[in-house]
Amino acid sequence: QVQLVESGGGLVQPGGSLSLSCAASRSINTFSPMAWYRQAPGKQRELVASINLYNDTNYVDSVKGRFTISRDNAKNTVWLQMNSLKPEDTAVYYCHGTGWLTGLPYWGQGTQVTISS
Repeated sequence: QVQLVESGGGLVQPGGSLSLSCAASRSINTFSPMAWYRQAPGKQRELVASINLYNDTNYVDSVKGRFTISRDNAKNTVWLQMNSLKPEDTAVYYCHGTGWLTGLPYWGQGTQVTISS
C-alpha cells in the first residue's frame, strides 16, 4: 500500500518560515505530478504547488514568490519551503501524488500549519 507521510508543520509567527516534507513509500518517480494542497477551516481544499517528473512547477498565485516545491528522487521526498508566511496560510497541508501510469490519486494524512503572533 502506498503511503505519503508529511512532516514539518507547526506554529510560526507571521513572516516566518517552515519546511514541509512528504516521504513516499515507493519511488516518487512513479508519481507525476506530486503536489501540496491545503485546506483551511470552512474552505475548500486548494492546490498550492505541484511538480512533475521534469521538475516543472506550478503555484497558486497567493504563494508565488514565497513558496518553493522541490523533489529529491534519491530520498523519495517532496519538499515545500514556505517563507514570508501569513496568517492566511494557516491550514492543514496535504501531500498528493498521482500515479504516473494509473492516474490513481494518493493522499497523505496532512500536517497542520498555523501562522499566528
